[in-house]
Amino acid sequence: MEYQENCPFCNFQRDKDQNILSENETCYLLQHNKEQDVLEGSAVIVPKKHHANTFELTRDEWNDTYELLQNAKAYIDSAFSPDGYTLGWNVGEVSNQSIPHSHLHVIPRYNDEPLSGKGVRYWLKQPENKRVKRKVQE
Repeated sequence: MEYQENCPFCNFQRDKDQNILSENETCYLLQHNKEQDVLEGSAVIVPKKHHANTFELTRDEWNDTYELLQNAKAYIDSAFSPDGYTLGWNVGEVSNQSIPHSHLHVIPRYNDEPLSGKGVRYWLKQPENKRVKRKVQE
């Protein structure tokens, strides 16, 4: 799939608050002006070609993602001075992928934020997140 008409990352230009910080041949580094739901300085790296999930990325897209990740860190470090980072891909609805276009979250973290020290695995390791083992059918 090259492009989807109703995909917000295939059509990010429609959102006047979405900015291209950097781009290369296969990917964009995007940052939104209105960061209501994320920490200050957060960005995403998005392949230009529509992929429903990360496992569909080509080797070139992986290499270009790496390049933009370095650009993101340099920019965010100089503009926001974070104390750390959380990086993440969500694949599928069960992992909270709300936009079905692969994207890497680049989230700066700060010592003074309420959830400082709590990363991705913190939520996954909570007792209420333990699975009930299913009996394997023979």
